[in-house]
Amino acid sequence: MLKELLKDHEIILASGSPRRQKIFKDLKIPVTIDVRPIDEIFPEHLKKEEITDFLSALKAEAFKKDLKKNQILITSDTIVYNDGKALGKPKDHKQAVEMIKSLSGKDHEVITSVCFTTTNEQKILNHTTKVTFSALSDKEIEYYVSNYKPFDKAGGYAIQEWIGLIGIEKIEGSYFNVVGLPTHEVYKTIKKILETDYPQGKI
Repeated sequence: MLKELLKDHEIILASGSPRRQKIFKDLKIPVTIDVRPIDEIFPEHLKKEEITDFLSALKAEAFKKDLKKNQILITSDTIVYNDGKALGKPKDHKQAVEMIKSLSGKDHEVITSVCFTTTNEQKILNHTTKVTFSALSDKEIEYYVSNYKPFDKAGGYAIQEWIGLIGIEKIEGSYFNVVGLPTHEVYKTIKKILETDYPQGKI
């Protein structure tokens, strides 16, 4: 649907996440992958979406001097927010098990911010999905971490994997936000940027 608007423009996705890359493929939006490492450190006083907003914008800083007029840079960050704390990606098996145990039998929030940067402007959107886990046994948690090795996933789990199938009772908000991106909002924002900044055609 965005093919005509995108014909003279390039979207740069600054993410090594295969899930996010697949989302854009499924959206039929071609992207160029360019990942530039940063230290994902945020001020301690920030809470919830303030954290992901800050980090998604921080990830864009490495690209600003290189952006061209026809490019849209997309950077993003996701956290699992539980008991007043932000859970990022587990460092190892032990930490992944501890994270999932802390989520078992409770509600938590998955918060994603997406930052859109062009040579003209920068926009940040965020979306929160409430996730309810059933009580998980130690054996179920160990099985999941040992077999799926969720060390690149915020909170130590992926909703689309085995643990999501057996452990998630309900969600409130976007399912795809938990997978990696709030796809409906990303699509609408890209379309709006293209139609506003490059109004040579409508779809």
